[in-house]
Amino acid sequence: MFQNFDPNQNYYSFNDKNTVPVVFIHGVGLDQRMWEPQIEAFKEYSLITYDLLGHGKTILNKEDVTLNDFSNQLKSILEYLKVDKINLVGFSLGSLIALNFASKFQDKLNSLVVMGTTYKRTSEQRSLVIERFEQAKLNKPISKQALKRWFTNQYLNDHPETYNQFIKILTKNKKDHLNFLKAYKLFAYHEDNTDIIKNIKTRTLVMTGSNDSGSTVEMSKSLCEDLINSSFIEINNGKHLCSIECADDVNINLKNFINR
Repeated sequence: MFQNFDPNQNYYSFNDKNTVPVVFIHGVGLDQRMWEPQIEAFKEYSLITYDLLGHGKTILNKEDVTLNDFSNQLKSILEYLKVDKINLVGFSLGSLIALNFASKFQDKLNSLVVMGTTYKRTSEQRSLVIERFEQAKLNKPISKQALKRWFTNQYLNDHPETYNQFIKILTKNKKDHLNFLKAYKLFAYHEDNTDIIKNIKTRTLVMTGSNDSGSTVEMSKSLCEDLINSSFIEINNGKHLCSIECADDVNINLKNFINR
């Protein structure tokens, strides 16, 4: 994977195999390293991963950030790399960005995958996320709580290297923490626009873990009902980061869908 900054200081990785690239968008507070199991599995594919605005090595100089900002970030990376068409995969906040991108730039998409996404949250579900955001604003540590929601205890016990890597990624300095809060606020207070969703015609796969407590199976099924050209896959025993814990299952389903 070739890694570099584009002219707008977006940090990206590109494996060019002269095919339609698969582009992966990570979740809030993370960076492109979360896709390591997919980078390995898709090494024979053209592949793009990158750090979202205010995450990893990509800067963010705005006071507030919107889904349109994130969509335009991806558009500018694709223009710089001279890529016209992609298979887009988004996770969590990355799924919201992917859906927003699809609503604005459908002509650039060959296919769309949304993983671990929220949709039509109840007031109680929404309040839980806002409460976690408010805790993060007070600098209360959230990384250990998050990992327990994202992985099974058994997996974390068996893979201390993954636990340590994600603790490191989620532990921010002051500037990084402020940028994290901007994205987290966007995620926590996000309201779905069903009219926009129903106008997305791109062939779409909606995928989530059967044990994901924040991005539930019910949410994904509801999203699938509103996307006119979509299918749904449930990853058995998967929690939020099933792309890592259940990587083989996730990767097989991704390849089957993208290769269709």
